[in-house]
Amino acid sequence: MDLLKSELQSVAWPPDPIKTERLVLREPEARDRPALIELLASPEVGTYVGGARPRDLLEENLPQVPARRTGLFVVELDGAMIGTVTLDQRGADEVRPELAEVELGYLFLPSSWGNGFATEACAAALGWFAAGRPGVPVVLTTQIANTASMRLATKLGFTEADRYEAWGAEQWLGLWRPR
Repeated sequence: MDLLKSELQSVAWPPDPIKTERLVLREPEARDRPALIELLASPEVGTYVGGARPRDLLEENLPQVPARRTGLFVVELDGAMIGTVTLDQRGADEVRPELAEVELGYLFLPSSWGNGFATEACAAALGWFAAGRPGVPVVLTTQIANTASMRLATKLGFTEADRYEAWGAEQWLGLWRPR
């Protein structure tokens, strides 16, 4: 059994939707498919994560009904998907695997940027995880050049654990410990 599954096993999946002041974090549904395609095909979103994916391949290959995946939340604002937040298992081949077994990730549609939605959603996901698995740390990786993600990591309480070169850019690895 992989560690993330064992870490999340004592917490029911999918959880009831997580409600914040403005957002809902929930499991993906079929109605999210167009927004998921928009998100993954966006050149702006792809800037620091390996580039946009070809829209035609997404249209062809993305399932009509998303597969259930532990740790994947859709972020909804006023009934519409604006992004995703993930808690994923890190492998033994990751940079500094001894720091944490779980990594936080997020992607948001450019139309939602600059409103604090990523901070609000990620904080809610971290709070949910910490409530179910008290004391379990989480890491976040971003490119140093991604100043918005660097600010987000700081707001969420991540502290620098390492810097390294990968994918042709300097990367930052932050560590979050629940309080």
